Amino acid sequence: MSRLSSLMHLALPTAVASALLLTACGNNPTNTTDTQGNASSDTSNIDPNVLADTQAITINNGAEVESLDPHKISGVPEANLVRQMLVGLTTTDPDGKTIPGMASAWSSEDNKVWTFKLRDAKWSNGDAVTANDFVYSFRRVVDPATASPYASYLADVKVINAQDIIDGKAKIDSLGVTAIDDKTLQISLSEPVPYLPDTLFHSSVAPVHQKTVETFDTKWTDPNNIVVNGAYKLKEWKVNDKVVLERNSNYYDNDNTKIDTATFLPIPEATTDVARYKAGEIDMTEKSLPPEQFNQLKAEFGSQVHISPSLCTYYYEFNTVKPPFNDVRVRRALALALDRNTIMDKVLAQGQTPAYQFTPPATNGNVKFSPDWETWDQDKRVQEAKKLLAEAGYSDGNPLTFELLYNTSENHKKIAVAAASLWKEALGPVDVTLTNQEWKTYLDARREGNYQVARAGWCGDYNEASTFLNILKSGNTNNHGKYSSQTFDNIMTKTLASGVNDADRTQLYNQAEAQLDTDMPLLQVYHYVNPRMIKPYVIGFTGNDALDNWQIKDMSIAKH
Repeated sequence: MSRLSSLMHLALPTAVASALLLTACGNNPTNTTDTQGNASSDTSNIDPNVLADTQAITINNGAEVESLDPHKISGVPEANLVRQMLVGLTTTDPDGKTIPGMASAWSSEDNKVWTFKLRDAKWSNGDAVTANDFVYSFRRVVDPATASPYASYLADVKVINAQDIIDGKAKIDSLGVTAIDDKTLQISLSEPVPYLPDTLFHSSVAPVHQKTVETFDTKWTDPNNIVVNGAYKLKEWKVNDKVVLERNSNYYDNDNTKIDTATFLPIPEATTDVARYKAGEIDMTEKSLPPEQFNQLKAEFGSQVHISPSLCTYYYEFNTVKPPFNDVRVRRALALALDRNTIMDKVLAQGQTPAYQFTPPATNGNVKFSPDWETWDQDKRVQEAKKLLAEAGYSDGNPLTFELLYNTSENHKKIAVAAASLWKEALGPVDVTLTNQEWKTYLDARREGNYQVARAGWCGDYNEASTFLNILKSGNTNNHGKYSSQTFDNIMTKTLASGVNDADRTQLYNQAEAQLDTDMPLLQVYHYVNPRMIKPYVIGFTGNDALDNWQIKDMSIAKH
């Protein structure tokens, strides 16, 4: 969702201190056959048109989810589950294209007042899905009492009164979302947003069943209580063990759904994920393969290793209101000194690219900002970084000392250790304390501002640059580093002004990226790809969606 990404993909650089080489030798596979005794890369015996008698799939989701309430989540593991169970006004096809969801059609004459016509659909308890369900749900997102991490989402797309409601200046029933009748929803915006339908498949604007929420309160997502409108409903949730989904017979397109049961596992470690895949216990891994095993996995499993484009950026987030990172010179020094080429060449090596802007290159709109220092060699960058640290008062007698927070993962630890070593090697007086926390604790620490520097990964909520840049606006609920720049805010406001066309908007986005480079609230490290393994009998995963919004309803299990 943006979605905060729980995992990333990297290994140890060979060119840094020997202390980093603890896992330089990967676990080479010893078994080259799958559980059916066939060569692992052999798909010749798979006919996608002949389905297995048992339609079940097991997927590694990468972490124990913090919640299944769509209005209280912000992470990819949570979004992976929620989009199987809840369908918004729009959804996406396997290639990432926006298609009708609960809305069968939509229209707008001015890109400010949008009308959505709802299809005939039911909740899993048999109730009809109505426009009032969306009115209730949209109001719930912006209601301060909900404390949604995505409260700003509707404000960012300029829904009338959204920001005032979030700020406690207006009542929730003043939100610019109106049920004209049971099957007609109107969304009114303060500024024209031509890409509004492309934002409405996001989990934060998924509908929830009002009576269920009000009856069970925080327990409404329990398996015995939850009511959904998607292809799957919650059957079982064992914390730190598994989440099991089963087909929802009341789903409007159930006749075209094939898989009956989907089991999601919360395995954070890529090595364990791959080991269980090899053992036949997992059909689809998380999008994080062990870098030290990557080449061997490609040789052994062939086409089962999928490398897909990704609309995600991996970065370090500075807490800009806490010393020492309230000083832009310190932030900039670390950004200049981090050797991204070493990380790309010797740490990642799976197709990722160095990041010098926040917006990934796969994003629609051709946002292409390149700072002057991108062309400098590493020696020149380091010299400038040393100068900045000296100006900020740091020296051998007064080293720069800070804590770097990451969520528990072998891979996150590896890159954090590597970054600390690279900074030390380049700058000298830099002492970094590495702190890891479990996913839910880590999310809380960032939201509460209890960190100095934190690793982060942001994945686009929709395919447009604003899904990245909006989170850095002053007061945005996902702006955990508390970056605040009136110049940046003004640029982003102009992107949705009347008369601004797509070319104008791209130019403004480039200006916004330039301002971020000046202020350096984030240290962008790399732009993701999605490496995962998928069994050859899993049919329907295209890998063409840079948003990675795969849906089980589009998949099936071939006979094998």
